[in-house]
Amino acid sequence: MSLHATPSQTVGPYLHIGLTWLITENLAPKGIPGERVLIQGRVLDGDGQPVNDALVEIWQANAAGKYAHPRDRQSKPLADGFRGFGRSATNRNGAFRFRTIKPGPVPGPGGKLQAPHIAVNVFMRGQLKQLVSRIYFPGETSNAKDPVLALVPADRRATLIARAVKPGVQEWNVILQGKAETVFFDC
Repeated sequence: MSLHATPSQTVGPYLHIGLTWLITENLAPKGIPGERVLIQGRVLDGDGQPVNDALVEIWQANAAGKYAHPRDRQSKPLADGFRGFGRSATNRNGAFRFRTIKPGPVPGPGGKLQAPHIAVNVFMRGQLKQLVSRIYFPGETSNAKDPVLALVPADRRATLIARAVKPGVQEWNVILQGKAETVFFDC
């Protein structure tokens, strides 16, 4: 017997209805140490049109490079109240945002340090599987040595690096198709 996906098995079309109670756009309330940053962006389809019912989910380490997860056994500090996990639903313009702190470097493959980054999942109508990507920070010298970023062709890396809009504000857009398509990872 072979099982095939049918349209009734896709996510949506009303992704927001069951998930609004899970929205968490502020990952680091006042008192959490680290460089404050607002990450804002939009989810756009291949024609540049906003996707108004997507859900953007992020995970990140704190400023010291420690995740707020029991499996992170590093002996680095973790402030009470730091979530390290957030969700933002896109609005009618495809916009999302997160208030957080810039993460510190974390160990990667072979124990090699990774550049500060934020892991991203995007859920939306018509997708059987979430899209997986990363947000890196502009001007970060460790981007050049990041083992995961190094796997991405040089001409596509810019899709993973946020753009500084003004001090404390980074813009990172999700482009689903086309010439400027965001790099997505198979996980």
